[in-house]
Amino acid sequence: KLNKWVSGKDLILHTIGDIGVDGALYMAMEFEGETIASLPMSGRLTMCNMAIEAGGKNGIIVPDEITEHYVKGRAKREYKFYSSDKDATYAEIKEYDCSKIPPTVSCPHLPSNTKPATELSSVTIDQVVVGSCTNGRIEDLREAAGIIKGKKVNPDTRMIVIPATQQIYLQAVKEGLAEIFVEADAVFSTPTCGPCLGGHMGILAKGEKAIATTNRNFVGRMGHPESEVYLSNPAVAAASEVLGRIGTPEEVI
Repeated sequence: KLNKWVSGKDLILHTIGDIGVDGALYMAMEFEGETIASLPMSGRLTMCNMAIEAGGKNGIIVPDEITEHYVKGRAKREYKFYSSDKDATYAEIKEYDCSKIPPTVSCPHLPSNTKPATELSSVTIDQVVVGSCTNGRIEDLREAAGIIKGKKVNPDTRMIVIPATQQIYLQAVKEGLAEIFVEADAVFSTPTCGPCLGGHMGILAKGEKAIATTNRNFVGRMGHPESEVYLSNPAVAAASEVLGRIGTPEEVI
């Protein structure tokens, strides 16, 4: 069973921290087990999204009822589920006790440079980014909104929230999540890659630090080559925004 405030993002960061950014080079990463079976689709998508950060060609999870429920509401043509052969061989098998995985943060300048969020309380931040293709699903926005509701963005920082799709954007508006973010003095954006790749709307200046729910934190990834990016789940990112430094949800709720 996962600890509170631990999600698929923490599982994949923990895995990459273990095997390295080339640990699955040119391979497929398959995730399975009791914890994976209990993960919502949002967490599964986050894990598969970041397989590339371990060098993988793709990330796969055996389809089940959760998968079918997700696909049924979206597929516009017939679909078929595939699973690995029962006698399939693997280059390597890694097993983790997920009950021991804490909220995890990747430090500059590699996704594999991971530490528990509790060990980074001395790191002050200038910007928080919640969203992107990695953690911009409605469940992610709900989690972040639940933490920041009734609070304000730290006066020394800025917060940018980026839904992954127009559909999620609209749902966030209907559920009142956009209002929560705006009332907290955050910027609620339309879907865009934006600051994740150092494109626009949140570019880091020299010496600035950000904590983001995005997928990469290479040198200069979000702006100036002397800026720093830390990667986390939405709950840790939202809590850090309130604190003005890297922290955990328990510190603000």
